[in-house]
Amino acid sequence: MGILQQRQDGQDRQEAARVWEAAEEFIRLFHRENKDAGDPGARLAAVRAELDGTGSYRHTPQELVHGARVAWRNSNRCIGRLYWNSLRVRDRRGLTDADAIADECFAHLREATNGGRVRPTITVFAPDTPARPGPLIWSEQLVRYAGYGDHHALTVGDARNAPLTEALLALGWSGGPGTPFDLLPLVVQGVDDKPRWFDTPRDAVLEVPVEHPDGDAGGDGWADWGLRWHAVPAISNMCLEIGGVRYPAAPFNGWYMGTEIGARNLADTDRYNLLPAVARRLGLDTSTDRSLWKDRALVELNRAVLHSFDRAGVTIADHHTESRRFLDHLEREERKGREVGAEWAWIVPPLSGSATPVFHRTYEDRPSTPAYAHLPGARERAQGRGLV
Repeated sequence: MGILQQRQDGQDRQEAARVWEAAEEFIRLFHRENKDAGDPGARLAAVRAELDGTGSYRHTPQELVHGARVAWRNSNRCIGRLYWNSLRVRDRRGLTDADAIADECFAHLREATNGGRVRPTITVFAPDTPARPGPLIWSEQLVRYAGYGDHHALTVGDARNAPLTEALLALGWSGGPGTPFDLLPLVVQGVDDKPRWFDTPRDAVLEVPVEHPDGDAGGDGWADWGLRWHAVPAISNMCLEIGGVRYPAAPFNGWYMGTEIGARNLADTDRYNLLPAVARRLGLDTSTDRSLWKDRALVELNRAVLHSFDRAGVTIADHHTESRRFLDHLEREERKGREVGAEWAWIVPPLSGSATPVFHRTYEDRPSTPAYAHLPGARERAQGRGLV
């Protein structure tokens, strides 16, 4: 046996040991939290046999549902985990080609939107296996707005998405009409395939026009701005990991907290950077930071977002309510004997943080599995497969 073969065999054994350790931990967790599942012994024996034969194993539908929900429960950066057990799981593990995956992603958006009453949903596609890696979704979220130009000379749109927009243009997309809110196509890479883009159907995306509750605040109307945002924040570039099995394409969503849109997406200087424009509309003194014009503009922009979603009948949370609910989640989990990890910088809202109860606590950022894990960049993953 050659040295390279010996090294490969050693790596395979290490990977098999890793998967078995994670599988055993998850199966025991599943049976402990699902009393109807009975004793885990028989299931563990079946998983062990499948691992020995194939190098991987297949979750039962019930295990997949519980694993996806617990991954949300374990998401240290999410303030909305009180609802973890309500996650709807769409099992699409049999799909590996880009066309079918794109169709199901758009179906996911329609079902999750639910006419504005947004439902937490995940769609799980084929996993990685020793025989082949699973499919990938390049797009950071299922719905993204184009950014034309680059981060240093952006002309129109969302600066965060300038690299993806550039990649799409290189893949043959002709671009949108050039508004600040052009919907980007979805980029999907099927198994053993090159990345392909798919136009996002208009009927799959509910968008909310953003207007101020006071109408012509500052003397100018907001409606003429054409501000809007989409209703469903569906993360699509994270890997769902359950019991040693990795699902690299598993888009999932909850619903928005208002500050995600009003204090970050529309306000960040490397996104839409709207605070100077809002301040001008409000007639604020922007000549000095001591006038607190940024703070006042930020509050009014967030008022506009919450007002607009409420008026449209679209689910959205405010940061004060969600902060209290997160503490309810902590108490509920502690009563069940489960420790809750959290990352303070993500849990504390980006607006009026010290006015919320989550600010006045410390948290331990402990990793737990199952989990949603960050994947390397799309281009790097594609290059690793020799596909670009």
